[in-house]
Amino acid sequence: MPSFDIVSKVDLQEVDNAVNQAIKEVSQRYDFKGTTNEITLGKDTLDILAADDYKLQAIKDILIAKLVRRNVSPKCFNYGKEETASAGAVRVSATMVQGISKEKGKEIVKLIKGTKLKVQAQIMDDQVRVTGKKLDDLQAVMQMLKGEDLEVELQFENMRS
Repeated sequence: MPSFDIVSKVDLQEVDNAVNQAIKEVSQRYDFKGTTNEITLGKDTLDILAADDYKLQAIKDILIAKLVRRNVSPKCFNYGKEETASAGAVRVSATMVQGISKEKGKEIVKLIKGTKLKVQAQIMDDQVRVTGKKLDDLQAVMQMLKGEDLEVELQFENMRS
């Protein structure tokens, strides 16, 4: 029976490269000279420290542009609440989203069942497997999911016929 898997993976090397490019651009920009601005990438976290709200938003925009240029979705980071740091600086932490959570998996399965196509969807750990008798039905599910605005970036892999 034809099937495919819906996953949400992030290429960590590309994220590291994008963060390094963003750090380099921030260090070279004139409007950031003489202020404290840092981007720190941890294992599954990203910390941004900026001198004020304007600079924080500018750093986020730079980082998003670098991620998009490297074909990494900006949806891979969930930004937390902005906090004030010492000397009027602003800090924000973001967690990297890897895999599909149970809640998102249930939402995806509900969307697939709402199409009334003859396919079955089941949640397997951090991915969703879709099976059906016709390849056209599976491709219709892919197109429908690409059109939906989910908070996670989806990839389709292991297409078997």
